[in-house]
Order: sequence, then structure tokens, then C-alpha cells
Amino acid sequence: MDALKIATFNINGIRARLPALLTWLERESPDVACLQELKCAQADFPIAEIRAAGYGAIWHGQKSWNGVAILAKGTEPLEVRRGLPGFEDDVHSRYLEAAVHGVLVACLYLPNGNPQPGPKFDYKLAWFEHFITHAAGLFDSGHPVVLAGDYNVVPTDEDIYNPRSWLKDALLQPESREAYRRLLAQGWTDALRAKYPDERIYTFWDYFRQHWQKNSGLRIDHLLLSKDLSPRLVDAGVDRWVRDEDHASDHAPTWITLDMAAAAKATVRKSAAKKAVVKKAVAKKAVAKKVVAKKVVAKKAVAKEAVTKEPVARKAVVKKAARKTASA
Repeated sequence: MDALKIATFNINGIRARLPALLTWLERESPDVACLQELKCAQADFPIAEIRAAGYGAIWHGQKSWNGVAILAKGTEPLEVRRGLPGFEDDVHSRYLEAAVHGVLVACLYLPNGNPQPGPKFDYKLAWFEHFITHAAGLFDSGHPVVLAGDYNVVPTDEDIYNPRSWLKDALLQPESREAYRRLLAQGWTDALRAKYPDERIYTFWDYFRQHWQKNSGLRIDHLLLSKDLSPRLVDAGVDRWVRDEDHASDHAPTWITLDMAAAAKATVRKSAAKKAVVKKAVAKKAVAKKVVAKKVVAKKAVAKEAVTKEPVARKAVVKKAARKTASA
């Protein structure tokens, strides 16, 4: 696969918006799609329709709330993790991890946290801390990783149409933003912001006060790339047309395209270099063996010569002694 397209989409109810999801999959054809807010029980996930569209899937459902899924075109995602480590008491379906198309993909739905202050905001920050800890291990693993999902964090004032009316919202609180900054400080690349450093790009428009019609949006859906994938970023964007459809989610799909051909070539070069080093080491070892063998042969020759000369020398001594005895 030369190019890999990975998308994240808060579907806001997969049963209610299944036709919109299937239309988007057919039109945009992402290789991997991370979904949030399924709002359906595990048994009610529309896997038959998803497979009919050409996608395999894993999902972590929850009735009426939350829920995440990872869809993969033409294959079945290999599940790696369900839920965050160290946070096993969490009863919300918010995190899935899978290996798909040569990349480890994490799909997350970070808690909203409203109203704040209060227990919901405390839960948001606690969840974020567990995620930051786990993300550090993923980054240090050296594997190609994408962290995709609805983070419910507006990173900066450049990621919202106007922060003044949202100052008390959990999405803009200093603690939320600081947690996101600490996550990026591990080395992750915010793909959309890396591709468009100076543009206002939104992924969410709520249903109130004609925010979609006025483009009064927020950027809260993010795709973060590990160190080795960051140079592979080719393109990124938001499928705004989805938000303009009837009965649409308040989010629009956000996506990236990665150059996997370059990654494959780099792997081949690395493998070739490793083989060359091994071949050189084997040749060096062979030369060393030959040198040792020559030394052994030389020692044997010297020893043989010594053994051959010893009887001759002994005979000469005996003869000399015999002559002395005779003359006496």
C-alpha cells in the first residue's frame, strides 16, 4: 500500500446516522476509520452493513452513551487493547487499539468534562492522565502509531471561532490544554496543525445558534503521529460536506494521508544495510579462521620438524660418545 488514509469521525449515534456513515465511506474511502460516540450496545453494532461496505471492524459499544470502533477497508483490524491500562475500573467505552495496515491505531473518545468544576471534570483529567502515561509507552516502543479521536480539547485560541463564549467550558480550561501540551511534548505531531500551521480549521460545530451556517466551529478531533510517521504525512483535511448533510453529526470526519511507500523503502534499505553488516562480519570471521588455521599448520610443521631432527641429533651424540669410549 503506497498511501494510507486514516480518518476519525464522531458519528454521534451510529444507528441513527448509519446511512450518512455508509455514504461517507463510499465517497471518501478511508483505509482506516476511527468512530466515536456510537451510542449503541455491543450487540447492536451494525457489523453486517459495515462488512457489506467492504470494511472489517472491532468495536466497544455502550448503550446510549460513548462507544468507539475501528474500521479497516478490506481487512479485519487486529485488536491490541480495549480500555486504558491502569484504569480498569472505568466503565465507559472510550478506548480501542488495533494493528491495521502496518500501523498501530488508537481510537479514543476523551471525556467532555462538563460541567466544571465538578466530578465530570475530575474524571476527564484522570482519564487524560492515564492516556498520557499509556501514550508515552506507545511512543517509546518505536512502532508506527496514530492516536486518533475526539479529544474534547481545544488546544489554543486559534482552534476556536471565538473563545469568549466558551471560557467556562471544560474544552478550554487551562488544565485540559496543559494536558494536551504535555501529550504533544512526548514527541507526537498534531497532523492537522502541522499541515496547516496558520489556518483556522474546525472539526466540530454544535447545533445551536446556527454555528454551522456561520462557521462558528472548534477543532477538537485530532490525529497525532509517532516520530517515524511524522515525515510520512502527505495530506490532511476535514470532510466538511458531511456536516452539511441532513441529520448530520455535529462533527465532520478529519483525515490524514501517509506515504507508506517511503516507509517501506526505508525498511528495505535498513534491511539491506543490516544484511551488509552481517555479511561483512561473516567475511571477517572467515578471514580470522583462515589466519588461525595457517598458524596451526605452521605450528604443526615446526613440531614435526623438531620431532624429525631429535632422533638425528640423538644418534650423533651416541656416535660421539662411542668414539670417545673406543679411543679410551
